[in-house]
Amino acid sequence: MIIVSIESFATEYVAMVRVRTDDGDEGWGQVSPYNADITAEVLHRQIARHVLGMDASDIAAVTQVVLDREHKFQGTYLFRALCGVDTALWDIAAKRAGKSVHRLLGGNRSEFPVYASSMKRDITPQAEAERMLALRETHGYHSFKFRIARECGHDSDQWPGRTEEIVRTMRETLGDEVTLLVDANSGYTPAKAIEVGHMLQDYGVSHFEEPCPYWELDWTRQVTEALDIDVTGGEQDNNMIVWKQMIDSRAVDVVQPDICYMGGITRTAQVAEHAREAGIPCTLHSANLSLVTLFSLHFMAAIENAGKYVEFSIEGLDYYPWQHNLFSPGFEIKNGNCLISDEPGWGIEIDPEWLALGEYRVSYNAASS
Repeated sequence: MIIVSIESFATEYVAMVRVRTDDGDEGWGQVSPYNADITAEVLHRQIARHVLGMDASDIAAVTQVVLDREHKFQGTYLFRALCGVDTALWDIAAKRAGKSVHRLLGGNRSEFPVYASSMKRDITPQAEAERMLALRETHGYHSFKFRIARECGHDSDQWPGRTEEIVRTMRETLGDEVTLLVDANSGYTPAKAIEVGHMLQDYGVSHFEEPCPYWELDWTRQVTEALDIDVTGGEQDNNMIVWKQMIDSRAVDVVQPDICYMGGITRTAQVAEHAREAGIPCTLHSANLSLVTLFSLHFMAAIENAGKYVEFSIEGLDYYPWQHNLFSPGFEIKNGNCLISDEPGWGIEIDPEWLALGEYRVSYNAASS
């Protein structure tokens, strides 16, 4: 089962990847969103050249070859591109086994709890709370995440007093029975994060994401040690040395790798396993409704140390127009849970109309042509 071609269909925001083998297998994956057209170039120049001609069933070997051959370029674009091949190979492996990816990984769940995740800071606290309340009534969400601080804000707020107001408003509007999560997006120094964290605890917020600049592990650890609330992070990270430091030092209470930023299922599983051995839950980052959320649902349904929920973006066409009509069937939320297909592979079909809009490129295995 030799990899004979790697195709990409790229727009600025999303690039789908199709891998084919000499046995006639076909698998679909996706590189990381955002600047996906640049990532597709990396896919063909720094991934395809190494993995064409390799055994498609040995996904770990495919990953290792790329890392070895591109050891001077192990930055975010390499891993974002690698994800396209890795996830396509998992699709092939599951289809050959006649299973969904989550079943192939050992999962036995047909749905998974999700939290409604807001990406907005340019929204008033009252408007944010009202749209969350509407979602609760429509889809049965019982967990909600919203933004505090200013992104990389150096202890500043989006506007003065917004953080305190939105935390209070969300709790008062949604009631005490729901779970509240917040994301500071690298907003604070340790002292300010701890101050805000105590306020969050007073309102029963249970998840404090990326309180400090993500590259300042010691800062984050100080916050973790000072608070009873779960401090979480890791979405930006792809370096295994950093992950080891983060987990071994218990810089966070919950790890949050992003499958697309990490380079796929294979490398994300290594992080989740290291966290499991340390007794730390894994709750993936999946902040848009491209295939990253689908990947995350399958992965979380299978790992032993899965956290309580999967992140599910609530932003629509007005905010992320590029994430719609990519594949079918779409996501279905019932009573705060997202259904997970048992169809072989990822269980979806990429929309042919969307593919026709993407810039097409293909790399072939010369020995097979």
